[in-house]
Amino acid sequence: MAMARPIRALVVVSVMLWCFFIYLILGPQKEIHLPERYSHERDPNLDLTGEPEGTLTYASEAYAPGIENSARINATLLALVRNEELPGMLSSMRDLERTWNHKFNYPWTFFNDVPFTDEFKRRTAAATKAEVRYEVIPKEHWDMPSWINKDLYHESTKMLKENGIQYADKVSYHSMCRWNSGMFYKHPALATTRYYWRVEPKVHFFCDVDYDVFRYMHDNNKTTPRRPTATRPATSGATLRLATWTFGAASPTRTTLTTSTAPAASSTSAGATPPSTASPSACLRTRAGFTGGIPVFFSFFFFGIMVLTQHRFRDIGYQHIPFFNCPNSPKCRGCKAGKFTDGENWLHREDCRPNWFKYVGMG
Repeated sequence: MAMARPIRALVVVSVMLWCFFIYLILGPQKEIHLPERYSHERDPNLDLTGEPEGTLTYASEAYAPGIENSARINATLLALVRNEELPGMLSSMRDLERTWNHKFNYPWTFFNDVPFTDEFKRRTAAATKAEVRYEVIPKEHWDMPSWINKDLYHESTKMLKENGIQYADKVSYHSMCRWNSGMFYKHPALATTRYYWRVEPKVHFFCDVDYDVFRYMHDNNKTTPRRPTATRPATSGATLRLATWTFGAASPTRTTLTTSTAPAASSTSAGATPPSTASPSACLRTRAGFTGGIPVFFSFFFFGIMVLTQHRFRDIGYQHIPFFNCPNSPKCRGCKAGKFTDGENWLHREDCRPNWFKYVGMG
């Protein structure tokens, strides 16, 4: 029995639609182009970059090392580093001293979960004229908390590892993340510290900075610098986002914003150390598990601090393998303006800057 014409037409249309959907799924992938002012071609780092607007304080004799009543504010260069990372740490110190700190002589504070060796102390002290401090992290700030379910922990890290999450099964890495995300400011050595600049080993700095970065943040009511570079897998922060919203629902008087998959470059983060971070940080530690320091910081940052207090330091050029931040400035050397990575081409897909510029702004 022949099918009626309307049914035949419906079958033909259905087959065509099915073929079209198969083509969309299996066919060649087309690159999505954002509007011109948000596209990769519109990289603000290609614009000529100068010093930030606002009150700036430049180097003077009041910043000489070892003097009383200096112009330095209560701030430190902070490094969580192992003894075996000494060569990489010295490289970072040389770059930051050359481009900035030799003018202002802010102290370096080194943290480790074990005592530093005499060689580490001797060589790092020789790399700067500023004061150098060496601190050991208390075990209760570093070791896995006793209330962690070990079986659940191992099952969770196994699942993350199977999903391709880097360092998912490394306990030492989780200890580092936990300390950076919510324990560091509890150390007695930082009890009176107002601002910090976290520096990791093997970071390179390319641009001369002639003003006091810490005082700029203080005088212009900035609490958190921002240098968006690369995204991280959304699956690595699933529990973080859940805990973020859980805390937000329980704290309706606080400002809440969704988390981002574009964390600041964690190799060279800085900011203020306000006690107001303690409450959301504790919530995230108990509900979100072990999460990287920077996404945690920016999650609870939004609870109590206005976005307007962020500042993007466009004029500070750096590299943390494999990513760069390269401003277009005559004060920068050894870093091609706009360069994002010198690694594989697929790393360019990790560039989150267009989204940041689109939703937050170019500044």
